[in-house]
Amino acid sequence: MDVPADEPTAPTGPDPVPLTEPADGVPPVVADPAALRRAADALAGAKGPVAVDTERASGYRYSQRAYLVQLRREGAGTWLVDPIALGGRLDPLVQALDGTEWVLHAASQDLPCLAELGLRPGVLFDTELAGRLAGFERVALGTLVERLLGYRLEKGHGAADWSRRPLPADWLTYAALDVELLVQLRDVLEAELERQGKLAWAFEEFEAVRTAPLPRPRTDPWRRTSGIHRVRNQRQLALVRSLWEARDAVARERDIAPGRVLPDSALMEAAARNPVSEAELLALPVFRGRAQRRMSSVWMNALRKAAALAKSELPEPAGQHDGPPPPNRWADKDPDAAARLAAARGALATVAEANTIPVENLLLPDLVRRTCWQPPADLSPESVAAVLREGGARSWQIELTLEGLAKALTATAPQPQSQSESQP
Repeated sequence: MDVPADEPTAPTGPDPVPLTEPADGVPPVVADPAALRRAADALAGAKGPVAVDTERASGYRYSQRAYLVQLRREGAGTWLVDPIALGGRLDPLVQALDGTEWVLHAASQDLPCLAELGLRPGVLFDTELAGRLAGFERVALGTLVERLLGYRLEKGHGAADWSRRPLPADWLTYAALDVELLVQLRDVLEAELERQGKLAWAFEEFEAVRTAPLPRPRTDPWRRTSGIHRVRNQRQLALVRSLWEARDAVARERDIAPGRVLPDSALMEAAARNPVSEAELLALPVFRGRAQRRMSSVWMNALRKAAALAKSELPEPAGQHDGPPPPNRWADKDPDAAARLAAARGALATVAEANTIPVENLLLPDLVRRTCWQPPADLSPESVAAVLREGGARSWQIELTLEGLAKALTATAPQPQSQSESQP
């Protein structure tokens, strides 16, 4: 069903109130089994949804593990759990939270590292996704809290190195505040989605996020090296690949973010210069430092390994992929597919605007491209719906988009006029 494209409601009143401390103060960090048992008992004995967040050390560590888990439940207060100090053994917490509803913001970022600890929600409410479906243009946690609840969160440590121990007091304050108002935000967003007639859609989306499988490893992840788009020579690509793999092995072993082992710019420069000796390698700017001098044999071995490859072993200039080509090439490769994609994008934009939903939340762009590139032979609504369903589209998405997309799949490229037809 279509819903009115109303602007989401928000309270009006005085300026937002700065929220600098949790209402109950910052709790001590749970770092031993006895404290973990107390936290689990308190959370199990409380009622209502559980606000959950994690802090990782992206940009500092190779792993994406959780270095702090924040939990808050009405009647239990806030708990800050250190899974590193506990050796990753959170069994009492797993049991206490079994079957409960969790409230997270941008849940897909946190669920994988929580699953590593055995923590999985029974029911999920994602406040970021709820904000998108409700039509808010800006859905950062601080923005939604300020607009809907009237508080301004103190931010600033989200990109910090949370593997650091002990954790500074101001970091712990920041971490506790991230779950302080999540449940209240959930309730306001639920009411807004209900008002707009979108609550059932949101529940479908939350369940899809909750049950989504872990992302598959990327094919040829080395091809994401910054600056590699400028490389066309296959031998140079092999040098980049070999250096990337050597760096990745070091980073994995030491649990250090790869960019802190060796920046992408250094990989690219070494591949472009292709030094044949350690002296030539150490003459390059980044490799002059003490840390890189100690690692020079690792990088030279990687370069020599790539240099010794037979031509048949060199990587192709373009990586392999199982999807359609980039849309900017469609007009040349398949003009009818380009016409279908243009029609589909127009139809989806109209539906998204009518329902105040970002078009990327209406249907996954990759699913739209794949369907337009290779549509089903039978363009009946039933067949198109089956393709969408197989591609992961939810029932509400199919209901909203099926008519427009099925029509778009019949589009063809305009035929060029013959010379006689173009004469007046």
